[in-house]
Amino acid sequence: MINKISRNFLRQKRHARLRKHLSGTAELPRLSVFRSLRHVYVQLIDDVAGHTLVSASSFEKGFEEGLTMTEKAKKVGAIMAERMKEKGINQLVFDRGGYKYHGRIAALADSMREAGIQF
Repeated sequence: MINKISRNFLRQKRHARLRKHLSGTAELPRLSVFRSLRHVYVQLIDDVAGHTLVSASSFEKGFEEGLTMTEKAKKVGAIMAERMKEKGINQLVFDRGGYKYHGRIAALADSMREAGIQF
């Protein structure tokens, strides 16, 4: 019988491989992305201090139920960019969390770039 390795396990391996090279500081924090089946979560992390500076998710109040996942990701990206500008942060290191850069992840990144955030 064939033993199939779970997709989440493979994603975690990719994420660990990425994290060897990515780290966030107070000047250049790391944007960590997690997507579940229903929601998208992002955090801006200072790895040196071990603190989350800003966070946003589609789980917060104010999100309509009728949105597609890509639309939710775009809206989360716009909200995150707005909160980052309030804190005076314009640059970041993008940690895609082991996910492929397409679909929801690309939509989130593009909406943040449109708002003026530099990756």
